[in-house]
Amino acid sequence: MSTATELRAAATTRDPRWAAVVARNPAADGSFVYSVRTTGVYCRPSCAARPARAENVRFHRSPAEAEQAGFRPCKRCRPDEAPRAERQAALVGELCRMIETTEEMPTLDALARHAGLSPWHLHRVFKAVTGLTPKAYAAAHRARRMRTELAQRATVTDAIYGAGYGSNGRFYAQSNALLGMTPTSYRAGGANTEIRFAVGDCALGAILVAASGRGVCAIALGDDPEALVRDLQDRFPRAQLVGDDADFAALVAKVVGFVEAPGVGLDLPLDVRGTAFQQRVWQALRAIPAGTTLSYSELARRIGAPRAVRAVAGACAANTLAVAIPCHRVVRTDGALSGYRWGIERKRALLEREARG
Repeated sequence: MSTATELRAAATTRDPRWAAVVARNPAADGSFVYSVRTTGVYCRPSCAARPARAENVRFHRSPAEAEQAGFRPCKRCRPDEAPRAERQAALVGELCRMIETTEEMPTLDALARHAGLSPWHLHRVFKAVTGLTPKAYAAAHRARRMRTELAQRATVTDAIYGAGYGSNGRFYAQSNALLGMTPTSYRAGGANTEIRFAVGDCALGAILVAASGRGVCAIALGDDPEALVRDLQDRFPRAQLVGDDADFAALVAKVVGFVEAPGVGLDLPLDVRGTAFQQRVWQALRAIPAGTTLSYSELARRIGAPRAVRAVAGACAANTLAVAIPCHRVVRTDGALSGYRWGIERKRALLEREARG
């Protein structure tokens, strides 16, 4: 190797961008490209092509700069296009709109033809981006439509067909899991549904516990007991709320005991209402042991949806069962605390109590 070649190689390996190229780090994609003198092409840092020799590599701030220097884009990693993750996200977004705007759920084959992918590949990409299969996404969208239709249509039957269900039977087979009550009661704001509740005090302030006939449907923390009750009333404006129940006070005491001493555990029947994806996240949350934390990205990996980090965070934020579904055990990748429905300081206090055992 000549002195000039050695100098070029040394200069390249000293550049911090070289480490990203050697590691094929996808996180570096978009920040620069590199060209290879012997092949005349330029690549993304994450390109899976055979590694080039350091002395033949040059770094460029953009594809345009590389092309101005006389290099052409690599056909394997396509550095002149948006990053693969962005392309996939855009494609899945287009498919989501297709699902949302058609009367009948498109088949997997139809979605795959539209995307120009095989059904197997489409299924895998869609789930990686959204955390749901196309079928589950369509079901969740239809559930949202059903809630809207129930509020707007004159009859439950009109709402069922307006939401895209092909028959009453298909909807009623899923209605209890979807709404937590009959569609007539849901449409009436929970009318004819009894929800027992009580408000107590704990180390974190006021605590409200509410339960339907199916199980605990709300555990809320706050500073103002009246505000907690108003929030429950807003969720079920026409339900029959039953308070001051001496027997129910024992359930509140059990929840308060868990807040004070997390090591005792909390085993309650829960009335959990959410989309299929939310329920997957909430189930994974309940599997996190007390005294430990998990990042949002790790939680996404555990449910088999590594790219759905934002959706996982959204499911944590939608949780209405404080401590029973321990979303406080999820933190940012750097360990810092992020948003918590009942306040960051309460999240910190819960984690500190659990760490002490």
